Amino acid sequence: MTTMKRKPLVAGNWKMNGDKALVADFINTLDATNAEGVDIVVCPPAVYLAAFGDVNFAIGAQDVSALDNGAHTGDLSVEMLKEVGCKYIIVGHSERREDHGESSEWVAEKAAKVVSGQLTPIICVGEPLEVREAGDDAVQGFIREQLRALTSKLSADELSRSVIAYEPIWAIGTGKTASPEQAQDVHAFIRSELADTDAEMASGMRILYGGSVKPANAQELFGQPDVDGGLIGGASLKTDDFIAICQSAKI
Repeated sequence: MTTMKRKPLVAGNWKMNGDKALVADFINTLDATNAEGVDIVVCPPAVYLAAFGDVNFAIGAQDVSALDNGAHTGDLSVEMLKEVGCKYIIVGHSERREDHGESSEWVAEKAAKVVSGQLTPIICVGEPLEVREAGDDAVQGFIREQLRALTSKLSADELSRSVIAYEPIWAIGTGKTASPEQAQDVHAFIRSELADTDAEMASGMRILYGGSVKPANAQELFGQPDVDGGLIGGASLKTDDFIAICQSAKI
């Protein structure tokens, strides 16, 4: 596989947290030039997206509909999110898969819709605790099925305009973190699976790690050869922590 230099990306997922004061804090404090060479994304709840206005970091949404504008009460389309300034959209987060019954096939539909709208999907994959405890073969089999839904729906070119985020469900909001070695093993596996579709696409794919990333462990995680940044949950609600994590991603 051809080795390609990949620009690190750090995305903050506020989940169902935040308020106008936090938006103002990020606008006044977060300066992407302090982590030069890193793409920085903030993904607040949808009601706060438009409040960011003109900032020097990217804004992303936490979810999107796979459908076009129309009679879909409560949903938000790619066109709407694009109009309020989104550049990225998270799809397939484990909380969406679990709380809203989203299948891997539906996640792939969403990812395809985001790419067709000229935005970048951050596509989440990852295993629950019982799969992790069953061993490496079980982990790989679980993630392989999630990836195959993507490679069945998206072309290599569409995938090349996407980002993958590996989020072990057992490490989200639990304080547990995959070791750097565990993260690297899964990221390398994801890249090898994608290479079966297209080696060049796989080499260029940015694969983020998410799961209790903090300033104290970010540098070691991001230092792994196949870890290209992070999708940050709780620590993205504190500007100082988030900035420190972004700076840890600099190569």
